[in-house]
Amino acid sequence: MTKPSIPVGIICSQHGPYQAMGREILKSAMMAVDEINEQDEFDFSIAAHVRDPRGIISEYHTVCDDLIRNVAVEHIIGCYTSASRKQVLPIVERTDRLLWYPARYEGFECSDNVIYVGASPNHNVLPLVRYVLDNLSREIFCVGSNYVWTWETNRVTRELVTAARGKILAERLLELGESAVTHIVDEIVRRRPPVVFNTLVGSSSYDFIRAFHAATLAAGLDIPMLSCSLCEPELKIAGPASAGCITSSAYFESIRLPENQAFVARWKARHGEHSSPSVDGQSAYVAVYLLARALQRAGTSDIGEVRRAAAGHRYNSPQGPVWIDGSNNHCVLTPRLAVSNAEGQFDIFWEADAPVKPDPYLTQLDIAASPARDGTLPNAPHLRVVK
Repeated sequence: MTKPSIPVGIICSQHGPYQAMGREILKSAMMAVDEINEQDEFDFSIAAHVRDPRGIISEYHTVCDDLIRNVAVEHIIGCYTSASRKQVLPIVERTDRLLWYPARYEGFECSDNVIYVGASPNHNVLPLVRYVLDNLSREIFCVGSNYVWTWETNRVTRELVTAARGKILAERLLELGESAVTHIVDEIVRRRPPVVFNTLVGSSSYDFIRAFHAATLAAGLDIPMLSCSLCEPELKIAGPASAGCITSSAYFESIRLPENQAFVARWKARHGEHSSPSVDGQSAYVAVYLLARALQRAGTSDIGEVRRAAAGHRYNSPQGPVWIDGSNNHCVLTPRLAVSNAEGQFDIFWEADAPVKPDPYLTQLDIAASPARDGTLPNAPHLRVVK
């Protein structure tokens, strides 16, 4: 018998300044769709309707509107940048659809019409900044793209560092897709900051990494670079210059879990032995599975029923156990820290003892309290970061 088909929209840019990551999200999402459609466990198939906004921010609203009006999708997977999510958010709320957002993001948002599958700030920014404060420096030089991801990430970083009696040395921003990085690299070489936090997106980040590596090498400087977004496919794009970056993420290809080893084997069989999954791509894969399992449990595609069926349902994903916190629609994830190596992979040197509940508004963080003697930052149930 032919299974009934459920239309699902997939929105990710295959062209433009962050096309590399858009393509990774699509590859991972379609891998999950194909796997689900072949499994007897599911009594339906997923019909993927892919749209390419080409990296043009206003196009995200246009293609989302097309999927809803002309394809009648109730569930949409995708968007990579926060700017693109902000374009889609009004229409999915107005038409009562559900966006399954795979990317790690800056937090400070909670919509009934979004399932936030990627990392919240307490999963990536907090572990990274605490590691830096405890082990490297209390002075950070920030470089990023001029949009909400960098603005909010820098704001949280600034307040954490200030609470530890540290200092943000500079915040230098480039427009999305901007490649003129020389003036920032020259300033870094001149000022010699102890660490650089890179929140650039797409091609801007790759250009900066290469220029930063060449300039610091020529000057005989050893300045650690930090990231909350760098992933294996991007290491290959940036080349050898990307080695040594300290990165915070819920997923790395090198995770030694049976579920991940099986996932990576399937990925390489499908995309080539020298390819690697990315954190946001793997998250899109997880999003498709979370959606499919919720559809199966709900017995309908109605978003209210699906949302209720998805909440609290544990999925042993490639990155480890994942489930949706029904109180805020964000995922419970396991934070990890790693350093990139010359082989285009990450060596994990720390991970949380157990999956961590999402705290998108950082309500469990009291940065106004004095740091402990050892420099760690205390937790308390007070909202201090939001102003």
